[in-house]
Amino acid sequence: MQAFLLVGAGGAIGAMGRYGLSLLVGRHWHATFPLGTFAVNIIGSLAMGLLIGFLARYTPEWQSQARLFIAIGVLGGFTTFSSFSLDVITLLERGQLGLAVSYILGSVIISIFALFGGLLLMRGMA
Repeated sequence: MQAFLLVGAGGAIGAMGRYGLSLLVGRHWHATFPLGTFAVNIIGSLAMGLLIGFLARYTPEWQSQARLFIAIGVLGGFTTFSSFSLDVITLLERGQLGLAVSYILGSVIISIFALFGGLLLMRGMA
């Protein structure tokens, strides 16, 4: 139960951060390019790399709680792209290039088609 609370509390913080950053970027950047989402994905991925690198280097006693609250909760709520990026790097570090490429292409392409399919179904066009 404690794990769910850590993830939930962190997720709320991350989601609010994503929304806030998107609003901030939207106020200062008026273009068709989705810079807010782009910035969130880059910042979240950098933060995930810093966090995982820190935890791997120093392995504090609270590592599992930090992973739950910060990595899965805060960063997962901020952007799941950071988790996706960590998964890709993990596969690459294991020497599983084919799986990494499949994961990248499959995640991006299938997710886009799934979203489009959901839109079509809800619009009654399928």
